[in-house]
Amino acid sequence: MLPITHSPPTDPAWAIEIPAATKRRLGLDDMPSFIVLTEANRFLWPGPDLRLFKTEAGSSVVYGLLPRRLFIEVKDRFVSLARAGQAGFVPRTD
Repeated sequence: MLPITHSPPTDPAWAIEIPAATKRRLGLDDMPSFIVLTEANRFLWPGPDLRLFKTEAGSSVVYGLLPRRLFIEVKDRFVSLARAGQAGFVPRTD
């Protein structure tokens, strides 16, 4: 799981900004948000760091899917950074 933050990256290659339209569709706030590409959190699903939010059907930790093109860009850039030794996995406790 790649983290999302409001903090802009110090290097633009280390994160991807989530487009405003995608944020609106997912029900996220209007502040700029970035998917961090330099670290992936590794944990058993669902993990303790996931936060529930209310949906029409109850509660969930799933906000929705990224658009295919954005997902592929995130995946490809993370893999590229990992292969270059600039990204890795952070184990999280359950």
